[in-house]
Amino acid sequence: MDIAGLKFAVVGAGVGGLAAALALRKRGANVVVLEQAPAIAEIGAGLQVSENGIKVLRALDVVSDIPKLGQRSYGTVVRDYRNGRFISRIPSPAAGPTYYYHRADLIDLLQRAALDGHVEIKLNSCVKAVEDTSEQVEVRLENGQTLGVNCLIAADGGRSVIRPMLNGEEILGFTNQVAWRATIPWDRQLKAPKAHLTIGPGRHVVTYPLRDQSLLNIVAIEERSDWQEEGWRLQGDANELRDRFSDFGGKVREVLQDVQQTYLWALFLRPVARKWQNGRIALLGDAAHPTLPFMAQGACLALEDALVLARSFDHATLEESLSAYERARFARARHVVDAAAANARNFHLRGPMRLAAQMVLTAMGPRLGRRYDWIYAFDATA
Repeated sequence: MDIAGLKFAVVGAGVGGLAAALALRKRGANVVVLEQAPAIAEIGAGLQVSENGIKVLRALDVVSDIPKLGQRSYGTVVRDYRNGRFISRIPSPAAGPTYYYHRADLIDLLQRAALDGHVEIKLNSCVKAVEDTSEQVEVRLENGQTLGVNCLIAADGGRSVIRPMLNGEEILGFTNQVAWRATIPWDRQLKAPKAHLTIGPGRHVVTYPLRDQSLLNIVAIEERSDWQEEGWRLQGDANELRDRFSDFGGKVREVLQDVQQTYLWALFLRPVARKWQNGRIALLGDAAHPTLPFMAQGACLALEDALVLARSFDHATLEESLSAYERARFARARHVVDAAAANARNFHLRGPMRLAAQMVLTAMGPRLGRRYDWIYAFDATA
């Protein structure tokens, strides 16, 4: 169908929301992005964009052949927690290199591309209610404004306020895992920078460089049950972080000493949504398939969703197009989410299982990485 001139509202100005707005606008739709925050700003955090996500950014003309502002990765080094003993090196995916982005930089690239394409972005626009009428979707905002659109795309994250309209209330499962994150100044200039994954019983730490190696991103995951706050912007105590990982040696101990500000959040497991759309409203990104961070695919899945959604409007009607989008994405999202959940277990093995797993990694690490080629080689532009 020709969506030129149709009105779309995208709820959420994150990676998935801005990419969806840009992709829809490129097909001629009139698009408004509704963001509840007073400004599109991201506190310090890094994310990884593998080749499946980079392909989408290139297709949307957000990045060129060599992605700007991204730090190219040359693989991952796996180490033991006690003294940083080398276990294995996992090379870059065969599909193409991964790039490390400061989240604020990627958001800025997408926002500028959207504004250049005449996407309207409304800040301070918190959605209060959504009503699907026979002719349009009416969106009521907390500031009293009402918008009428032909189609609503919910890209409002794992705690989506719109997802329950399609799926009802759902019971969340706490994973008994808590994530800490921080960035610190970094002055290394390595020719082939890599991520470092340091694994221990019930815990692991991931570090990788950002912004031309001027910053180091730190994510530390631990198993615990006494913290169940889910907010992305909840500040933690840097001294507590060091205490909880005090038996980690090697480089991890050094970088944790430099942490001045940290954030933490509890990891909850939500299922892939049973229903993604109803003919006028569709879920995208974490609103449809929240994933644990153990495959670093949250942003990439949202980028894939955005492009596949826009391309789905080759079908005859709005209803058929959204149904095609759901069919195209459901199995893929579920498989990636399952792979991330499995990695959570693999990273935190204890006792003899941990030692056996390390032996396998040492012997077969470079080849084991190839089992995820199906993730990185996926091409949403095909």
